[in-house]
Amino acid sequence: MMTTLPPVRGKLIKDASLAPYTWFRVGGSADWLFLPEDETDLAGFLKTLDPAIPVTVLGVGSNVIVRDGGIAGVVVRLMGKYWGSVEASEDGFLTARPGALDVSVAKAAARAGITGLEFLSGIPGSLGGATRTNAGCYGQELRDVLVGLEGYLRDGTHVAYRGPGRPGNLPEASFSYRHTDLPNDLIVTKLTLEGSGSGNPEKILAEIESLQNRRADTQPIKEKTSGSTFANPDPPGTPDQRSAWKLIDAAGCRGLKVGGAQVSPKHCNFLINRGDATAADLEALGELVRAQVLATQGVNLRWEVRRIGRIKPPLPPIDA
Repeated sequence: MMTTLPPVRGKLIKDASLAPYTWFRVGGSADWLFLPEDETDLAGFLKTLDPAIPVTVLGVGSNVIVRDGGIAGVVVRLMGKYWGSVEASEDGFLTARPGALDVSVAKAAARAGITGLEFLSGIPGSLGGATRTNAGCYGQELRDVLVGLEGYLRDGTHVAYRGPGRPGNLPEASFSYRHTDLPNDLIVTKLTLEGSGSGNPEKILAEIESLQNRRADTQPIKEKTSGSTFANPDPPGTPDQRSAWKLIDAAGCRGLKVGGAQVSPKHCNFLINRGDATAADLEALGELVRAQVLATQGVNLRWEVRRIGRIKPPLPPIDA
């Protein structure tokens, strides 16, 4: 049981409800929520924190289900002005912190006249979360534009990696379709991205607006939802690539409900909280979808949404 934690310059909140920090608006509380002031604050905290205390990172919460029993130990949330900063250079590079929203990174690149990062505007959430899953859309993935990244391990050790296929002496970050092989305890604190060229800022921003409108037309972005629930069975470029949403639709799961959770009628690779869903409802619905797709389509879908935390035990029966 935790009694004392290292001093910090940021905020430490005990028994902090995490539901307001997730797009699904569900989930229990963190034993402690840590909002670091900056990178130095985070590093110092990690170095002096009891190694037995688990640490979990939560960004903007766009692609996560926090279970109803909450999260043990310390939850680190990297959001705010410092953690959301993005800087563009004249040679086509961007330096960004992990709390920067993907769409904000795309727009920052556009304003600097940098092309090739427009696809980020179609990824819901923050750059840190996109790094963990090698997020992508419209035929591009984060690994295509990643030059390098830095961060800290659980013990406070600073580490750095070069992007896939990039030259240099640093270890190479291994990325694959909707997956990275970065250490599980790595907390990413800075990323460097590179565009593909230069262009007219107004035209690049117009392209981003077009992509945003396309997303609004096809996805339930006004609902309490997340990013795509399941990864497509095949990576981009696979001949006759199978789409998760088509398999879910073919399995008869469009509109399927469990408690307050529902498979979106608009796009069936999205789950939505209809207002009174629990994390257990959402996870149970996702598992039901996986079971029906496997039974009818012969495909074992892989969760793209992270499910973290403790499962809340059921209430004991009431004696008659």
